[in-house]
Amino acid sequence: MQLALFPLSAHLLPGGVMPLRIFEPRYLRMIAEAQTREFALCMLDPRQPDALRNMYPIATRVRIIDFDRLPDGLLGIKVQGVERLRIRDLWQEGDGLRVCDAQPLPPWQGGRLPQDQRNLAQALREVFSDYPEYAALYHEPAWDDACWVAQRWIEVLPIPAEQKQWLMACEDYRPALRLLSNLLVTSH
Repeated sequence: MQLALFPLSAHLLPGGVMPLRIFEPRYLRMIAEAQTREFALCMLDPRQPDALRNMYPIATRVRIIDFDRLPDGLLGIKVQGVERLRIRDLWQEGDGLRVCDAQPLPPWQGGRLPQDQRNLAQALREVFSDYPEYAALYHEPAWDDACWVAQRWIEVLPIPAEQKQWLMACEDYRPALRLLSNLLVTSH
């Protein structure tokens, strides 16, 4: 599948919601073409010397769920993650918009959060409480869904991008839950 790319310094996974400010002409075009050519959020890789290819390989296809004109006159959109992708090839169009050929990755299957990992949902609730603007993005948090909890943690956890990419490339969310459980035990 061919998609436009919107590079960021953050990750978004399926089910995740993120507000974006759009102002560069190439990204305004990307939004205008979103009905005919979907786009994906990807993360910049500052270690990559080739400026055209300075992106990590795992991205997330998104859909626009809301848009508005911001007080500063810029276009504000809200996107939701749809599916994880592996970027296979990428190129740049005349206005600088990067486009990729990507392969969808199998979706992680949701499941009930195990009893011994309920503390992960509780800790995430505390993050939501500390950051109400982030919490406001999620009208119906899925606190009992292990996949949803793992994905939100991957998005907000301050770990290196390489580690997030490794977790995003996994076949399911279990490695993320193991890492999170270990981190939570270590921090308390």
